[in-house]
Amino acid sequence: MPDAKRPAEFAELLSLWAEVDDLENVMSILNWDEQTKMPKGGAEARADHKATVQRILHQKLSSPRIGRLLESLASYQAEIPYDSDEAGMLRATRRAYDRATKVPEALVIEMSRTGSNGFNTWLRAREAKDFSLFAGDLERIVDVMVKVAGALGYDRTPMDALLDQREPGMKVADLEQLFGDLRGRLVPLAKKIFERVDAADSGAIHQAYDIPGQWKAGLMAVRSIGFNLDEYGRADTSVHPFSTTFSPQDVRITTRFMENYLPASLFAFLHEAGHGQYMQGIPVRFRRTPISKQCSAGFSESQSRMWENLVGRSREFSKYLLPRLREIFPRQLSAVDVETWYRAVNRVRPSFIRVEADEVTYNLHIMLRFELEKDVLAGRVRVKDLAGAWNAKFKEYLGIEPPNDLVGVLQDIHWSRQFGASFQGYTLGNVISAQLFQAALPVNPSMPEQLEQGNCSALLEWTRKNVHAHGSKFVPQELIVKATGKPLSTEPYLNYIESKYRDIYGL
Repeated sequence: MPDAKRPAEFAELLSLWAEVDDLENVMSILNWDEQTKMPKGGAEARADHKATVQRILHQKLSSPRIGRLLESLASYQAEIPYDSDEAGMLRATRRAYDRATKVPEALVIEMSRTGSNGFNTWLRAREAKDFSLFAGDLERIVDVMVKVAGALGYDRTPMDALLDQREPGMKVADLEQLFGDLRGRLVPLAKKIFERVDAADSGAIHQAYDIPGQWKAGLMAVRSIGFNLDEYGRADTSVHPFSTTFSPQDVRITTRFMENYLPASLFAFLHEAGHGQYMQGIPVRFRRTPISKQCSAGFSESQSRMWENLVGRSREFSKYLLPRLREIFPRQLSAVDVETWYRAVNRVRPSFIRVEADEVTYNLHIMLRFELEKDVLAGRVRVKDLAGAWNAKFKEYLGIEPPNDLVGVLQDIHWSRQFGASFQGYTLGNVISAQLFQAALPVNPSMPEQLEQGNCSALLEWTRKNVHAHGSKFVPQELIVKATGKPLSTEPYLNYIESKYRDIYGL
């Protein structure tokens, strides 16, 4: 990105950051391999690999030279436009440098090792459906994260420090207000739906769907929404679906399959492809710079939830999707019409698994996890008692109790790596997705009709221009205003949910 107006110090800063970005991507490759291809016996060596890379990465990121360059570039930053790439790069570098210099190298290495060990213990605990096998590792992970929060500093709760790493500028108090707004309208809606005779027949989606057919269906779906799978993407399987990027031209997604439940893989494909589109949409010129990643966890989830739910589960897109699914599964779907499919994939009911939860109850799963994280970090719940606390809160929120730890406290991968501020991005993503969609619609009034034809280009181009194109140049509060003209609000999301499900359930 040569520019004669840039000071020599800026060029040096970018040169140093290029190595930071390379190492971050190397770490992502190691994590991707660990979750997709690595044999079980490689766990110990992989922990060593990751700890070494993490140590070198931290050393480069916390280099005093970066600090001196930032100081020397302060006057340059004050002179250039706030919206410029250069100003965004300097702000992002300052945030990352400040965090890195606060956390000691030994603690960074300890965090890497506990995460590697925790992931592999979590896998074994899942196989046994026994949280107690994982509890010891999780205690060590929690202890490390408390130390990290203390090093970063906070006023009210350790969660504030951990949250700022994922959602820059956001506080736990902000989330508590947001969750309160959602709870006030979603809980009554869910109760009304639960009281009614189920208006959605799920028999169409609970049949035998062979895995090769599900692969074909999933790849068809992600290509239809615009994820570039042939040149810049790859799909694999993993225990827990995820996406990762090594550059805008190398983006990986994964899914998992259930032979008697097609939506598990189909909507995981769409969800992860939504993440992947964000990654593929970040300008190539940002590669190896401080703004080469997504704005925040919440904004990343806004893209996955938009394509999974606002598009993938819409009545309009169902008109395009179902005929193509019938071609792959004629025996299962030949007699299923669009309205039956639409109601089946939007059926509301209490369920154990977060990634398979309907839109009405999904955020209750996130609130449950958020509150448990706060309780553990505050010492109100001991890690060894977490499974019981999970089950009790699940009963309180959803009226059902998990029959075992596999569909309870062990279902998510997140706590096997780190603990604290792990899940709120999903709810933020839900809220942001509706606000973005609402802003895109007046620009493209024919978008619903286009989705019926499988033409997703208008929505993708709008998000490319208004979200992806900025990388991590702005913090979330800035980007939502820039994209929609308004601060973050729960109203578009709540209006979308209430309108959709009142229609489906005749409320």
